[in-house]
Amino acid sequence: MRFIRKTHYHQDIQLVKHSGHLLWYGLLLLLVFSAPLFTDNYLLGELSQVFIYAIAGSGLMLLVGYTGLVSLGHGAFLAMGAYLHGYLLNLGVPLPFSLALASIATALIGGLVSVPAMRMTGIYLAVATLAFAVIIEQVMVHWETVTGGLRGMAIPRPEIFGFMLGGPRQFYYLCLLLLLFALFVVMNILRSPSGRSMLAIRDSETSAESMGINLAKTKALAFGLSAGLTGVAGGLIAHRLNYLFPDSFGLTTSIQLLLMVVVGGLGSIHGILFGAIFIGLLPQVIAIFRDYAPAQVAQIPGLEPAVFGLILVGFLIYEPLGLYGRWLKIRLFFDEYPLYRKATYKRQRTFLQTERLK
Repeated sequence: MRFIRKTHYHQDIQLVKHSGHLLWYGLLLLLVFSAPLFTDNYLLGELSQVFIYAIAGSGLMLLVGYTGLVSLGHGAFLAMGAYLHGYLLNLGVPLPFSLALASIATALIGGLVSVPAMRMTGIYLAVATLAFAVIIEQVMVHWETVTGGLRGMAIPRPEIFGFMLGGPRQFYYLCLLLLLFALFVVMNILRSPSGRSMLAIRDSETSAESMGINLAKTKALAFGLSAGLTGVAGGLIAHRLNYLFPDSFGLTTSIQLLLMVVVGGLGSIHGILFGAIFIGLLPQVIAIFRDYAPAQVAQIPGLEPAVFGLILVGFLIYEPLGLYGRWLKIRLFFDEYPLYRKATYKRQRTFLQTERLK
């Protein structure tokens, strides 16, 4: 077990806590950057999909895991980022500017969405964001001059200053670099006063407001940043799909994103990656299950959303800390063996007295 000796106050907000992080994360980066050298195109495509999910998960984690605002409408932000990016590309805007403009526009819309939802919490906020997702889906269907409606929208091949990125390896590196950028942005936001304000709101809105934190401004900022990062993922998934339809971003997409952050581990950067890997592999597992399951079970039309919902409920009940929380327990077990105590992680109901004032 490693004990860190703290000699100055800035150690609490350092990105790298100790030299072991540099070693292991450096080896991990070396592995993912060298992965195209020994993997086939199919696996590179699946890894690119995991990276895209992780970018969207970093935005949703900022809202749900660090600010405590539940959203069931992030599939709409993913759709807006994809359609805006595709529309700008078809107008001839270069890819870097198109992706940046789509992200900024999505962030502004996310900030506007937070205004009517400002006084809502819990299930009411979830229903409000779900209604927003339904509205955006209808807009995509009926605004044919921009989205193409039910005919869909073709997405040009990715290109940066004449260099084509349509190949699996080039697109893999594009997704990887944008994922590293998204994680770097989220980690630095959490170190800032705004990030500390989000954490305070998550723990207790009453306590945060009594300390002088502007709830409306902080929530709007969280919504905007979350939507902006999800818009970047939407732009990448547009290239992944090559052709956009309104059905590509339904309720299942929003449930997948929420499932990703809950299963990975709420309030954890590592949980974003754990959840993205889980969500990236789960559809493949369900497809394999359909091949071997009886026909009566395999042909159930709503099988995939049902599995997502059952997994989400199961983790909320039996493992609220997610996959990353389970990994911490396993690591602690081996660190303290044979002195490990079973009651170390016993769940207890805790609450702040200030919440009684609501």
